[in-house]
Amino acid sequence: MPAKRNYHDQQIVDNNLKLRDMLKNLPSFAADYFRAIETTTSSRTRIAYAYDLTVFFRFLKENNPLLKDLNIHDLRLDILDQITARDIEEYLDYLKVYYSGNKKDDEPVEHTNQTQAIKRKLSSLRSFYRYFYMREDIHTNPTLLVEVPKLREKEIIRLDVDEVARLLDEVESGENLTERQKKFHEKTKMRDLTIMTLLLGTGMRVSECVGIDIQDIDPNNYAVKIRRKGGYEFIVYLSDEVYHVIEKYMIQRKKMKPVAGHEDALFLSLQNKRINVRTVENLVKKYAQLVTTMKHITPHKLRSTYGTNLYRETGDIYLVADMLGHKDVNTTKKHYAATDEERRRAHRNDLRLREDEDDN
Repeated sequence: MPAKRNYHDQQIVDNNLKLRDMLKNLPSFAADYFRAIETTTSSRTRIAYAYDLTVFFRFLKENNPLLKDLNIHDLRLDILDQITARDIEEYLDYLKVYYSGNKKDDEPVEHTNQTQAIKRKLSSLRSFYRYFYMREDIHTNPTLLVEVPKLREKEIIRLDVDEVARLLDEVESGENLTERQKKFHEKTKMRDLTIMTLLLGTGMRVSECVGIDIQDIDPNNYAVKIRRKGGYEFIVYLSDEVYHVIEKYMIQRKKMKPVAGHEDALFLSLQNKRINVRTVENLVKKYAQLVTTMKHITPHKLRSTYGTNLYRETGDIYLVADMLGHKDVNTTKKHYAATDEERRRAHRNDLRLREDEDDN
């Protein structure tokens, strides 16, 4: 009998099977690229790349009469040398709004992409081209001749200190929920409070939160083991406040009877299966709307809230980057530059060069 896979191993297996299926809709030479990046990327990242490349080759097939009657899987590698920078620019313009070949209610499905998504798709294409260009399998790389779309600077949305306290109070009391929501609140209150406390108290991603197993909790060191992007393990040390909330939830969790295959999951849905990312996103939205209607609060905004509070308390940008799982500290600096300016302004009078006459 094969050994039981844990949640994370099963996710990798499922993603690899999904990628294998997606490769059927890409040129056959794409398989070389995905084998090459396997050791440096997560399975989720490879699926994202495969999706982006699928959109690109569909664009070529739809817009190039010479490719109209060809199967994408049968395209040869030299097709990449036939593509120009202008083709890439037209592709980026196409991404703003396009229609997929799938049918929904007999109507084509419309897709739109904002600047961030277009930038990501160009990055995927650049990575693809770079691999074959560096191997000297192709002679041109038109992706380098196209400018990366510029992102408009957006204000970082986060919760204020008093809003954090009110949010946790709302989760605990549920008094402002609708009557329908209150029916489920008593069952999910402790679970929801623990999830929200973890997100606000550690800055972990939702995917990392829902992936926690019971055995990942270390009661001796007040710590929890999570799996970061890329699959590596990371130990998060919890404050007394955060750990004690988990401790209370564990009493309730031990009484639950999970569906087979979900026994290890720390957080369960009402169906007693491991809770998923979408459910957590919905519960964050549900409770956040009770606290503020002026801010669109998502799990990522709770992450920003944690990062801001940690930086204000410690002033250590490297610690914040480490806790948030940022590989490049410049990513962290970009997000918390405004906080840095606030600190500089607040301390502008700390250094005295001469005493004022009034001090004598």
